[in-house]
Amino acid sequence: MDTSSIFIAVLLCLSAYLLGSISAAILICRSLGYPDPRTDGSNNPGTTNVLRIAGKPAAALTLLGDVAKGVLPVAAGMLLELQPIYLALAGLSAFLGHLYPVFFHFQGGKGVATALGVIHILSWQTGLCLDIIWLATAATFRISSLASIASWASAPIIAYYFAPVFFIPIMLLSTLLIYRHKTNIKGLIEGTENRIGQKAP
Repeated sequence: MDTSSIFIAVLLCLSAYLLGSISAAILICRSLGYPDPRTDGSNNPGTTNVLRIAGKPAAALTLLGDVAKGVLPVAAGMLLELQPIYLALAGLSAFLGHLYPVFFHFQGGKGVATALGVIHILSWQTGLCLDIIWLATAATFRISSLASIASWASAPIIAYYFAPVFFIPIMLLSTLLIYRHKTNIKGLIEGTENRIGQKAP
């Protein structure tokens, strides 16, 4: 890979991080006159918390915005015909931007929707399998965090089968995402985790 291509890849990763740092949850709640999701409900700027404090339309917009942050940088890399490793790095950069947004004092969400956007464009088969696991778990237990943990714990195994070239980046993404759910894991163990649509205490 020549120097100009490496420069383009670095620029793409930086742009992906900045795009990921744009918090759809915060901006949508702010524009619609709802409380800051970082300080209301579960204090997480993500789709599930926006659903709790602002309702379905705002949550749908948040989901769309967060997924797009994962899709767009990788799609741009594909159009530029970058190597798979740089596509994965662009997706990871967007994901890290969502987790630690420079525009919002590094107070980001858990990254589920952005990660989903990344994985769907890197390997749509893996993404589809995660969708099925998430929906089945959510329908059974009505707990969003449990559905996210279950699906992403499976992600590296599924990716190894469908897209082995992306196994290591997806394993890293999955590990970070599950780590961001550490308080939810504690809540699941203690039986205090909120259910989908339930108002946070």
